[in-house]
Amino acid sequence: MASVTPTSSGSTYTSSVSSSRKSIADNFDQFLSLLTTQLQNQNPLDPLDTNQFTQQLVQFSQVEQQIKSNEMLASLADASNANRSASAAGYIGMTISADGARTTLANGKAQWNWDAARGGNATITVTDSTGATVYSKTQAIDAGPGSFTWNGQTDGGGLKTSGDYTIKIAAKDSANNPIKVTTEINGVVDGVDLTGSIPILKIGSTGVALDLVKSLRKPTT
Repeated sequence: MASVTPTSSGSTYTSSVSSSRKSIADNFDQFLSLLTTQLQNQNPLDPLDTNQFTQQLVQFSQVEQQIKSNEMLASLADASNANRSASAAGYIGMTISADGARTTLANGKAQWNWDAARGGNATITVTDSTGATVYSKTQAIDAGPGSFTWNGQTDGGGLKTSGDYTIKIAAKDSANNPIKVTTEINGVVDGVDLTGSIPILKIGSTGVALDLVKSLRKPTT
């Protein structure tokens, strides 16, 4: 079942801003009290210098403006967090692709896409959550995009049915020079974690930061 984990980042930021605003407000009140006391106790024969008084009024105005600015920032942060949460929740049920090497094996299938800078020979390794190698093969790859699908079959003849797995592609060209290969993961979003500063889309137990998503599409039936 799709799920959305309630967010705490927005309330944490708002609380921080509120605390800052209270500190400024306390200083504002203290400043006003000192200024008022100074005016009440000034020497009539030697009143407060006009320039100095004007400077204090300017400081008074700046503090007030800062309080109002913080209040506006808090309101904008709340609105931004609400929009971001609503946007992230809209990804549930959608198929995404994102930068990454770790994905979930489900229904006998784990799939990765890659993009190779040049063609050559590549050693493809799949490791489990402990870092142990469960599958490896060597094959030729072409320059540009490609994909690899693993059915859970291990090098030892066993069969993995679920879990998180990570792919590593080490490629070299005919001159034995390394080839840069980037990887992407694919999957259907079934949940969203909003407790951090960036929403995390969940594909099974695999988390994908919202800002890493590269494409979004409706799942095929």
